[in-house]
Amino acid sequence: MLEAALDEAWADRARRPYVEGDVCHVPVREGFAADAEIPDRRPYRGPGYQMIGDIALVHGGAPSAAELEALVAWRQPRGVLLVEGFEGALRIPRTRLLWGECGEVVHREAGIRYRLDPATVMFAQGNREEKMRIATLVRPSERVADMFAGIGYFTLPAARAGARVHAMELNPAAFQYLEHNIRENSLVGRVRAECGDCRDLLDGPYDRIIMGHFDAPAMLGPALVHAERGTVLHVHSIGPAGDRIQTLIENAGYSWDIRAYRIKQYAPHRWHMVQDVILS
Repeated sequence: MLEAALDEAWADRARRPYVEGDVCHVPVREGFAADAEIPDRRPYRGPGYQMIGDIALVHGGAPSAAELEALVAWRQPRGVLLVEGFEGALRIPRTRLLWGECGEVVHREAGIRYRLDPATVMFAQGNREEKMRIATLVRPSERVADMFAGIGYFTLPAARAGARVHAMELNPAAFQYLEHNIRENSLVGRVRAECGDCRDLLDGPYDRIIMGHFDAPAMLGPALVHAERGTVLHVHSIGPAGDRIQTLIENAGYSWDIRAYRIKQYAPHRWHMVQDVILS
């Protein structure tokens, strides 16, 4: 019905229609009669949020009742979930449902489908640019280790770019979603997924090792055992970790080239960073 209305001579296709309750408002071209004049909708100006599928995630402090109402009116989510923090080595979200309902969602990003329940597993939406960067660096048939695979944040883009990925994940809940997402994105032949401690599962040598965890520098020793000259490691950290990385690489008998990049601000004056390390 909407498509039929948009094909009418009076419909203004330069402006977007929008739905309010059971009513769909279709913009009218200048010079044609209209049923009503609707004031411009103002962008939402409340606390920051992220849309994961149809769930709005708010991080940190809870919004006021008025701010919550404004967010619901602006984005019309299925639910609003407050993420108060993450617990333990498995980074399990500590959450509280503020409005509506929560559950599994399918989040689409850069042509990849991620299924998850944001109340039970973490989704690092702020790493989007880094995921895309990794996909551009990977070479076809490259053997890649993803030591902290989660639900497939880096595994899926790397496999889609042509790599053969060994994906390791310690959290059983995240691992179930990882297996599903591999199938969902038709990447079964490119990914070998294992649930357990990556230090026990590494099976190199690898061409590239992705270490997408804030404690990655502490795991660099086991990773280097499964590297060789020419291996590229992507070592994540909070703040610069170049000096610590250099010491570990020297002790393993390698030379190196390190380039550090900021991914996103983690806290005031603290950055989530990644160090690209090329061994020689």
